[in-house]
Amino acid sequence: MLAKIYRPAKSAMQSGKAKTHEWVLEFEAASARAPDMLVGWTQSSDMDGQVRLQFASKDEAVAYANAHGIAFQVTEPKTPRKIIKAYADNFAYGRKQPWTH
Repeated sequence: MLAKIYRPAKSAMQSGKAKTHEWVLEFEAASARAPDMLVGWTQSSDMDGQVRLQFASKDEAVAYANAHGIAFQVTEPKTPRKIIKAYADNFAYGRKQPWTH
């Protein structure tokens, strides 16, 4: 039973960064999911795949995993590049592409 400890990325649907500041401990799936023939939903006998714990810091998540004897893998978050843009850059004299209507 291997767990992943990571910080989730921001949602692609909105520009906000809500729910990206906490660290998450999730278990990897132990068995494959199978479709239910009657309803068509997916089912699994793995209950650990439903567990998702949130922690305020990476150290808390690692301490929890060590205290409970859980094997884990920590994935560090990638820092996004900041692209600084200004509206005035559209009309700059040294612009790479000529300004057209």
